[in-house]
Amino acid sequence: MSRILVIDDDIELCELLTDYLQPEGFEVSAVHQAPAGLELALAGGHDLVVLDVMLPVMTGFEVLHRIRAHSTVAVLMLTARGEETDRITGLEMGADDYLAKPFNPRELLARIRAIQRRSESQSMDNTPQPRTEKLTIGDICLDPGARTIVQHQANIPLTTVEFSLLHELLKKAGQVVSREELTKRVLERKLSVFDRSIDVHVSSLRKKLGHELNHQERIKTIRGVGYLYTQPSP
Repeated sequence: MSRILVIDDDIELCELLTDYLQPEGFEVSAVHQAPAGLELALAGGHDLVVLDVMLPVMTGFEVLHRIRAHSTVAVLMLTARGEETDRITGLEMGADDYLAKPFNPRELLARIRAIQRRSESQSMDNTPQPRTEKLTIGDICLDPGARTIVQHQANIPLTTVEFSLLHELLKKAGQVVSREELTKRVLERKLSVFDRSIDVHVSSLRKKLGHELNHQERIKTIRGVGYLYTQPSP
């Protein structure tokens, strides 16, 4: 990943991010109007979109909704500090991650790098590797190499975070996986007290895959611990 689109009406912030990210190897484009940003995001020329919630004319949520209707490009939302509702709403609508303003540019870079690593598939690696075996659990077949999910012979579009999360749960189907472990392995950061990101992504998976598997809850919440992907009976 090297091409980043920043959609934010704060011109000084955009200039700061451009100056900070370009030396790190990223090509940065900044747009200050939501409609123009949406058009560029859907054009397919960028690998990640940094999207502010508070935009004139069209909110960041509206932009995200329209992006997700046509694209799975990675999106990192910028939210107002303390606005937990904004963060949860963004994740529920398909954002890969969020960062509250004001933020340290190093934290933004760390989040971008984490999304970058999640987005890289083995099929893009020029080094020959043994083919990673597919995981088939119940009605779901996950192919790690092609990064595809097939359910009832239909491809299920997932964001990079949702794919990685489902992969972790399927690898340990029938076992409880803690929220701490999922946050570390999927989001590549430590779980903080008020971080509900994994919970929201699990909720999104339930909606896309269906809440039940063979008349059982597909992804069970183990209160105070984490989540368990149901291992269907033979």
